[in-house]
Amino acid sequence: MRTLNGRTPVFCDNCEERRRNKSLKGEKRRVDLLVETRLKGEESLIIIHVEPQSYEQTAFHDRMFIYFSRLYEKYRRRILPIAVFSYDKVKEEPDTLHISFPFFDVMTFRFLKVELKRKNWRDYIQQDNPIAAALLSKMGYTPEERVEVKKEFLRMLVRLEQDPARMTLLTGFFETYLPLSEEEEQHLRMELQKLDPDEEGRIMELTTSWHEKGRQEGRLEGRLEGRQEGRQEGKREAVHVLLQAKFGDAAKALHEDIQKLTKEEHIDELLLKVTVAPSLQEVKDFIQEKVPKQIEKKRLQ
Repeated sequence: MRTLNGRTPVFCDNCEERRRNKSLKGEKRRVDLLVETRLKGEESLIIIHVEPQSYEQTAFHDRMFIYFSRLYEKYRRRILPIAVFSYDKVKEEPDTLHISFPFFDVMTFRFLKVELKRKNWRDYIQQDNPIAAALLSKMGYTPEERVEVKKEFLRMLVRLEQDPARMTLLTGFFETYLPLSEEEEQHLRMELQKLDPDEEGRIMELTTSWHEKGRQEGRLEGRLEGRQEGRQEGKREAVHVLLQAKFGDAAKALHEDIQKLTKEEHIDELLLKVTVAPSLQEVKDFIQEKVPKQIEKKRLQ
């Protein structure tokens, strides 16, 4: 596949599909990320549709086709559909929808898929890509490699030299999905001492700054480990930290609505949404879509 042409992509922030797309069952659907860009050597525009998926869903390929067909109806351009699967279970997700009759093949629809748990984290630690650094925590690694994954993540952050706000965003995401125990943290400190003194010093400065910020804001303490509510509260706190780092004080207006999210899969989706959303309004729309579903489900129980 050819790479993009280096021009700044246009994020389709106000796409109708994001807010009013309805499935055949009448359920509202939202496209998570649309980008308008060009391929190298070409002048015609293309649309890239990225759909993060943080939980298992039957017939997900049907959903991708519905999105694709409606986007094509609206834009009449080539569309590259990509699904990013981030749930913890290793599973072979279908990437094809085939419609045929015994006497005729109607169509075959395919989309690119990225199954993070099937990715070897070591293949990405030399990349100068901040998103790859954060997603190390969702890739495939053994329990024995947890400390090493965290060490390489910190080395990537130092090498990437991100601004403080983005550093907070990436670290908050990573530590939400790969929190180390106290014993593992001690092991990590011993491993860091084996590095070049200059690199070790920069990493220690980075981690000290992060933990101090967490203590001051009171957002990363008091988690109830091993309990579902504790996990949810910890993830909500991470969402607040990420929103603050990315969108500033304006994100405080969403605090109350975020607390209304009680399904863990919705909170996981929100964490991924914050990392890719180009605007605070898109995050707000996402939350407003999920909260009514939870209320309606409780009413029917």
